[in-house]
Amino acid sequence: MVLPFSRVACTISLNDAYAKAEDNEIFLFNSHIAVYEHGNIFNHDPVRQRRLLLHRREIRKLVQATREKGNTIIPLKFYLKNGKVKVEIAIAKGKTHGDKRETLKKKQSDMEMKREISSRRK
Repeated sequence: MVLPFSRVACTISLNDAYAKAEDNEIFLFNSHIAVYEHGNIFNHDPVRQRRLLLHRREIRKLVQATREKGNTIIPLKFYLKNGKVKVEIAIAKGKTHGDKRETLKKKQSDMEMKREISSRRK
């Protein structure tokens, strides 16, 4: 994703990014924001943890939701508004053991179908 920062392109990657609650604050981890090419020694670390600015009640709600087993906070997208970078976050639930089995069964059946179709074409 490339966002314009006052006529300068900035690359932001959300792969493997997640948010975590620590000491009544929410931090964003593993998000990669590229450094400014024309910067100097005071450029930021591209993969550092970043504190998200949220209201106290929002933080409480997110902390309570992540205490449940399998829930985590993930960033969905970044966008600009009035010269500030905003992050849209959501609470996501990880796959259970049964979900993983279903995915493997579906993947295996799809592979079998492709093999059957390719063998009939020959």
